[in-house]
Amino acid sequence: MRIAFLINSFETERDVYTTTRLALAAHKAGHDVLYLSVEDFVCEPDESLTVRVRRPGGTYKTTRTFWAGVSEDGVEERIPVEDIDALLLRNDPADDATDRPWAQSAGIVFGQMAARRGVIVLNDPEGLAKAVNKVYFQRFPPDVRPKTLVTRHADDVRRFIDEHGGDAVVKPFQGSGGEGVFVVREGDHANLNQIIDAVCSNGYMVVQEFLEAAAGADTRMFLVNGRPLERDGVYAAFRREGAEGDIRSNMSAGGSATAAEIGEAELAIAEKVRPQLVQDGLFLVGLDIAGGVLLEVNVFSPGGLGSIERTSGVDFSPDVVEAVARKVDARRHLRGQVSNVTLATL
Repeated sequence: MRIAFLINSFETERDVYTTTRLALAAHKAGHDVLYLSVEDFVCEPDESLTVRVRRPGGTYKTTRTFWAGVSEDGVEERIPVEDIDALLLRNDPADDATDRPWAQSAGIVFGQMAARRGVIVLNDPEGLAKAVNKVYFQRFPPDVRPKTLVTRHADDVRRFIDEHGGDAVVKPFQGSGGEGVFVVREGDHANLNQIIDAVCSNGYMVVQEFLEAAAGADTRMFLVNGRPLERDGVYAAFRREGAEGDIRSNMSAGGSATAAEIGEAELAIAEKVRPQLVQDGLFLVGLDIAGGVLLEVNVFSPGGLGSIERTSGVDFSPDVVEAVARKVDARRHLRGQVSNVTLATL
């Protein structure tokens, strides 16, 4: 199959990212791998959609040499989007929010156009449009997530904090990587006004009850087609522990990875969120879980496959690529009778 990976930009992409691991796995499996950024779509005067792509020009064994083959030595060409079998939307809109706000919606908009032209687009762009901010989290059953307030008013925040024991987590409406996340603890409200001003300056605030079990550590678990990704009894998951004194466990914020134990609580959460994920065509998802509670649902470029391989000894990248290839085969057999959102989690 011809599989393309959409990224934010070639300047910010890195060889350690999960996207590179997936692309290398596809390359090793003999698939035709292409890369493009959010700048590379061209809507032609005749209403056709073309894309500028880069194709690695050799044979590679490591993510480092592979990414160099794409970013430095890749062969550039322009092709009709219909020539792509599967397009993986691996750009994160939050990364473009400050410097390139025009780029935030590009992946979703052009992903929708590609899907209408018969390309399998993953995750489904209609589902991603619903999940572009943290209010999407409210679609999941209340018994699996923390109590949450969404507001732009300081008095709402203070009332929520008082009603939940004086502790809370305040975060921006849209974002990733733990950026802009603050913890307010009882007896330490002197900086609350500044925190509210800082978060509210970029839009709505999301305020959640503080969970002691989630402070500084959580488990990232991958789902494919709405179900936990697993091979021979090993789950695609790892435990993230924050830097000393930091309640954020994000790897981008200095967190470290250790082996994860997936038990009944984690599997029960995955089963409860599965119907919504399947309905929205969200093929590859990362769940962040701590203390038996779901903290985040990551649908934009979820990362961590490298950490999973280091801590579990299993490389799940080929499993993800194989799942994409099965969708391509299914589309060929079904001859356009099934929508992209259905194929996405088939």
